[in-house]
Amino acid sequence: MPGTVTVGLDGSPESLAAADWAAREAQRRGLPLSLVHALDWHSFTYAPLTGVESLARWAERLPSDTAARLRRDHPGLRIVHEQVAREPVPSLLAAAENAELLVLGSRGLSRVTGILVGSVALSVVARAELPVVLVRTGGAERGDHRTGPAATASPALARRDVVLGLDLRRPAAPVLEFAFDAAARRAATLRVIHGWSPPPASGRPVPSATGASAQVASEPADVLRPWRVRFPGVEVSEHAVVGSSAGHLADASAHAALVVVGRFTQGPRPGPRLGPVTHSVLHHSSAPVAVIAHG
Repeated sequence: MPGTVTVGLDGSPESLAAADWAAREAQRRGLPLSLVHALDWHSFTYAPLTGVESLARWAERLPSDTAARLRRDHPGLRIVHEQVAREPVPSLLAAAENAELLVLGSRGLSRVTGILVGSVALSVVARAELPVVLVRTGGAERGDHRTGPAATASPALARRDVVLGLDLRRPAAPVLEFAFDAAARRAATLRVIHGWSPPPASGRPVPSATGASAQVASEPADVLRPWRVRFPGVEVSEHAVVGSSAGHLADASAHAALVVVGRFTQGPRPGPRLGPVTHSVLHHSSAPVAVIAHG
């Protein structure tokens, strides 16, 4: 369905958390919400295993019951739902072909064990051309920016930042635009984190520490300047970190409404891929993660 926020359902707690997050995002954007359930009988990990008839009834009720609950929680939000008898990855990619945003649930995350976010979610993220947001259980509610009475009751929830992982080697306009727009819609600060590496030790003269610091400060400032002009109401906080930004983004996610990273779609190796920083953030972020494809 064109011009929607589309969410994939499989009955898991993570996909239901994703549906909750997607409903709020659809209201924020003034768009309909589309619920898609790919009916793959070989992947019902969360279905009640009490017989084929019960399983069929459960599968039939899942999208309609979820839609009914979301309508109660979000009066006025237009919600459509469909069930597709195909494997999840191609079904979700096809259903979201004309959507503005695709939202999926991700499994539990662990910085120690590196638990996978789920093969379906990873496969979709690695192939999708539109922005994809992955939400885990607890991340939908904890990571969303709040206004109104909820913000008064919990000021910490109301002040969560949008965090952007900025790749200075390939500062992509779609990633920057999505991050600034997300911060503007939430009246949130945009926290920009980028990694840099000091020059390797050698016998050659190296710039002074002051010169190196000035270069580190000037590069992101130059990249961000036109977006600050376009989104004058967004407060921006810049943070340069030594080495990879992946761990710093994961740490920042603990107090974030959303983490935004890019996925470079071109490279020497053909086929779908995720860069190391994006892959790491998907595993370890405790906030919802938006992955933006760019060439």
